[in-house]
Amino acid sequence: MGDLDVVRVFCGPDGGHGNALAIVRDGAAVPTEEKRLALARDLGFSETVFVDDAARGVIDIYTPTSQLPFAGHPCVGAAWLLEVPQLVTRAGTVSVRRDTEFTWIEARADWAPARTLRQYDSAAQVDALAVPPPGEWVYAWAWQDETSSLVRARGFPGRGDGIDEDEATGAAALLLTAHHGRDLTITQGRGSQLVTAVRKDGLIELGGRVQKQPPASAEELLKLN
Repeated sequence: MGDLDVVRVFCGPDGGHGNALAIVRDGAAVPTEEKRLALARDLGFSETVFVDDAARGVIDIYTPTSQLPFAGHPCVGAAWLLEVPQLVTRAGTVSVRRDTEFTWIEARADWAPARTLRQYDSAAQVDALAVPPPGEWVYAWAWQDETSSLVRARGFPGRGDGIDEDEATGAAALLLTAHHGRDLTITQGRGSQLVTAVRKDGLIELGGRVQKQPPASAEELLKLN
């Protein structure tokens, strides 16, 4: 299969944290859904992206247990790595832009997989949560500063696939932004940061910082996960 790229998506202001993402640049080397799912499961990242056409930005996204038509952190990470003006996902075409700090995608919240948005009274309550039992994908959140639209969140996939907590979840950020109808700055996990902005016609921008990990072979990655 060759080497993989690994990036951390939605890094904090200091460049730390972020959600690790594996990107297989040569998607043709893993041609079937069955083989892609098997590789995603073996790698053990919350998502793995397969690039089917780098010039056009055509990508395919997998968790360790399923194929996803759309997901936020894979799209932001792939957009940063491929440096394309748009991505083509199974859900639809995702516009891309960059500024000096963030990579942004523009998508619809209804493309996001279902998430249970569970509000708590304080950021401290979110911090203190134990991992819930498998069964539903829970996005636990609280206002850190409602006036400033600052949110504290944690994501619990609940799939029973070894990913007990998701460090940064773009799809859930889109859903929470659509729910409130306002721009948000979200601190998730150990210190990752996601930024959203409401646009016209039901579209939402989702942005974050991306850092590349040192190159590693597939065999080395499998040893780490």
